[in-house]
Amino acid sequence: MASALGTRGPDTEGRWMKFNSARPFAATKLGRCPINCRNSVLMFKLKVFFKDAIGGSRMRMNALVWTVAIACMTPMMAQPASAANVKVTPLGGQDGEFCRQDRALIFEDPNGTRILYDAGRTVAGADDPRLGKIDIILVSHMHGDHLGDSHNKAPNSGSCDKPDVSVSALPNSNSVDIALAKKAKIVTGSEMPPFFAAKLKANGGDPKDSILARFGGSVKLGGVTIATVPAFHSNGLDPDYIGGELGRQMKEAGIAGYVGEATGYVLKFSNGLVVYLSGDTGITAEQDKVVHGYYKAKLAVMNMGDGFSTGPNEAAYVINDLVKPNSVIPSHANEVGTVGGKVRPGSKTETFVKAVKVPVHIPLSGKTMEFNGNGKCVAGC
Repeated sequence: MASALGTRGPDTEGRWMKFNSARPFAATKLGRCPINCRNSVLMFKLKVFFKDAIGGSRMRMNALVWTVAIACMTPMMAQPASAANVKVTPLGGQDGEFCRQDRALIFEDPNGTRILYDAGRTVAGADDPRLGKIDIILVSHMHGDHLGDSHNKAPNSGSCDKPDVSVSALPNSNSVDIALAKKAKIVTGSEMPPFFAAKLKANGGDPKDSILARFGGSVKLGGVTIATVPAFHSNGLDPDYIGGELGRQMKEAGIAGYVGEATGYVLKFSNGLVVYLSGDTGITAEQDKVVHGYYKAKLAVMNMGDGFSTGPNEAAYVINDLVKPNSVIPSHANEVGTVGGKVRPGSKTETFVKAVKVPVHIPLSGKTMEFNGNGKCVAGC
């Protein structure tokens, strides 16, 4: 269709627009390049439209089509490679090291959702500047080094071997205090959600922000699917979290509160990455039949400190023969795992690294690692 003002043709949404062959991008929507250049049908329509618009000259038509195509592809090519990766940032006791009390990890989905796993004692309270935005908090079980009965005065306080965790977080816990400050949701399994709901309510928060994900089911929050899996470990609630006369009497009697079984987690991120978080556990059949067989985890975070959970050799067996991920991050070493950012010779961390058959990525505090959907570390490792 032609007029004194120029040629009209369809835009990429089927509407008609004016085209001036002397100024091919003036007063048209193509100047903003709204098309998907990977769509061959649109490219064909574009060719037909330009052929009519510029009088059928093949050379000029092809040149103009490719100019538009390159202009459309440039923003896509300019996107950073990390756009589809999951970022994992350890929040340990000492920058650049893997230390005795280190448990906390932040997972950031490509869509921006940020998950804090087992804040423990190395996150320096809700005001820790390393936290940033937190949307979801995961707590594998209620022991103080995971829930957070105390915490560092500040990042890097104390030493790798003897961190300064002298700030009490009782009776709320470090995890609850962070959830209140960040308005984050706490996702746990077993009988743990009522405890967190009560703590949130007592401190002016919303008890509905404590969410249950019991074995066999899952919840989806912020584009991330969260499931819990069994972890073979004790899970008593210290009476200091209960407080009052009841808490005092329980403490004197040497008994703990019942909050169900400890858990691990399986997370599925928006880029397809499936991550297994072991929590404190021994060797379980579910690591083979559920975590590997059903969820098909590609990245594992494996506790390997011995005594309280799997030791380095047992943890290596879990990784090599049961879960079979494409890579693994060790956790809960209960030792100085690195010196100067390098694995300490003779350490349990070294034993684990040598025994595992897949790439092992040491969680150095503050050092962000990026993983693609297949569990391969593509940056920061």
